[in-house]
Amino acid sequence: MGKSKICKTVHQYNKEPIPVYDMKKLQEIAKDYRSIKNYVYGRFGGIRALNAIYPGYTVQNKMTDSGLREKLRGGVPSVYFYLAVMDAVGDIKSQWTKTKVKISYLVSRNGNFSAEDRHYLRFLLKVPDAFSAALNGMPLKLPGDLQERHDRLAGKTDAERLRRYLRRQVRKYHIRPHTEKADGFSIAERAYRYADHGIYISTKEKRKRLFVPLTDGNRYGCRLYVKLYPEENRIEIKAPVYVSVHRHKDYRNRAGAALGMNIMLTADSGRRYGEELGAYEAAYACWMRERTGSDSRNKESNPGRKKYRAQKRRLEERLRSYINKELNRFLREERPQVVYIARLPKPQACGFKGKFRYPAGMWQNSYITGRLKLKCREQSVMIAEVSGRGIGRECSRCGKEGIRESGLFACGICGYRGDYDINTARNALRRGTDAMPRGEDGKGALAAAEAGGA
Repeated sequence: MGKSKICKTVHQYNKEPIPVYDMKKLQEIAKDYRSIKNYVYGRFGGIRALNAIYPGYTVQNKMTDSGLREKLRGGVPSVYFYLAVMDAVGDIKSQWTKTKVKISYLVSRNGNFSAEDRHYLRFLLKVPDAFSAALNGMPLKLPGDLQERHDRLAGKTDAERLRRYLRRQVRKYHIRPHTEKADGFSIAERAYRYADHGIYISTKEKRKRLFVPLTDGNRYGCRLYVKLYPEENRIEIKAPVYVSVHRHKDYRNRAGAALGMNIMLTADSGRRYGEELGAYEAAYACWMRERTGSDSRNKESNPGRKKYRAQKRRLEERLRSYINKELNRFLREERPQVVYIARLPKPQACGFKGKFRYPAGMWQNSYITGRLKLKCREQSVMIAEVSGRGIGRECSRCGKEGIRESGLFACGICGYRGDYDINTARNALRRGTDAMPRGEDGKGALAAAEAGGA
């Protein structure tokens, strides 16, 4: 049996600035890509086209007959036209999924529905043909057992009342997709070719390709996405790559972890990772504050938006490179089989007051947690989120509430006194292990972590 794999997105960058003339050619493709997607959104994003988007080739055939490809200025190569169509169909399906999830949540919270009512509504949400017929007020014809099941469920409730409810909720919550962005496009294998330490990309001109030198010599044979940055004369190529998951026989520990603003991560063992994170973020925040102030006060000293974006990107890449290096060190030194981390609350709209507002906005919490989860998956490490409510005020020794004093935690009940972050990390470990039943070999905890973690 082959090794399990996960999908990662790798990035490629142009080595030299893209000439303005070449960038305009790429922008033409991106604008046509946007026009095609918006046309598909408008024609197939409503309730009357529900049957057409499953399967997607029905939309593809109808788009071929529409003549849109020829109507766009200069014509659009088929390799871009059909990719844009299928991307739009995917967006429409995703939007319908969000609508169904929202309605399903409302159904479960509605106290006026009986168990039979909820069962019938969930059946309509689950079966595409039944869902489409209910929204369009059409007679329902389902294959075999599905029709019998529908009739049995409908006979136990007021089916017409529930279908009207479903239509009202769809009108209220469903959003037809639309985009104004023309900053990128997908590209299939037959529309590009790697050679000469760069990539040749097909344009709207027949038998002509645009050459872009790249910073690396990697070659990929899959569908790519080209992101355009015309203000900076650069592009970014994104490629999905499947990599094998690594398994470590010596990764047997259970580790609790606590995220911080100045110190990125503290383990229950007492080791710290990313101790310079605060310095990196402070330098970034200071540069942002100075640059924003100088640009607004003195236009003569304004170096231009291109230099501003380039410097901003360098600082962000430097910061995130440091984060990734320290996360790798965390896994290498802690050797965890399971990592327990507190589930933090969503940021509040009010933010922080005074001088803390700007540095707090630079905190890379979502990026750090996202990268930690991805790296845990790559190394076959399970990650489990525990409740973060009151986790910093709780004593890791006796479980009673204590106080925080200048980065230290003090418990007035048992007398424990120690580092605040270490205490939080140990609480995460304790909450995770206490909530997960374990057998003699600990497999129960691992199974629960796998179900609720990464």
